Amino acid sequence: MTTLLLWRHGRTGWNVEGRFQGQSDSALDDTGHQQAAVAAERLAVRKPDLLVSSDLQRAANTAEPLARLTGLTVHTDPRLRERYFGLWQGHTRPEIEERWPDAFARWRAGEVVDEAGVESEHDVVKRMGEALSDAASGAPDRTIVVVGHGGSLRCGLIAVLDLPESISSKLSGLRNCHWSELRWSARRGWQLHSHNVG
Repeated sequence: MTTLLLWRHGRTGWNVEGRFQGQSDSALDDTGHQQAAVAAERLAVRKPDLLVSSDLQRAANTAEPLARLTGLTVHTDPRLRERYFGLWQGHTRPEIEERWPDAFARWRAGEVVDEAGVESEHDVVKRMGEALSDAASGAPDRTIVVVGHGGSLRCGLIAVLDLPESISSKLSGLRNCHWSELRWSARRGWQLHSHNVG
């Protein structure tokens, strides 16, 4: 059985401040490093065969403790990056709401936002689906850990499970250093076995 473990990065200073990170390369804070070390011990027990990460440092640095425990190499894939939030990156929600009120209201309602260079959710679902499909291809009966970001991993779940994009708001976001588990069934395809574990 092929298993996909979609693991969100540890905490960053921008998480604490409530800033939109997007594809800005923010770093883990001390708590984030501790979270990664604790989660790595739990994930190492699963005996992963492959470790793939977003190339942004907060994800790649989260993967490092697991790589040390398992002897695996961290393979990076830029398609696993967080959604690109354009001019919103680095700003807090109140700042965005003040500067782009109409666009922010549409984003909160799950509608398309084409201002400020914000990447469409549809495009994130597409690239995440391709990245996860590539990671899961190859020999069967493997456990694959994919380290990424809250928003893009949610899009990855939608892609892998072939769900309508409108369901996005119904899926809770992954907390820092938590993960979702998907398993492949020859009869039913990909199935979600757990969500927000950690």
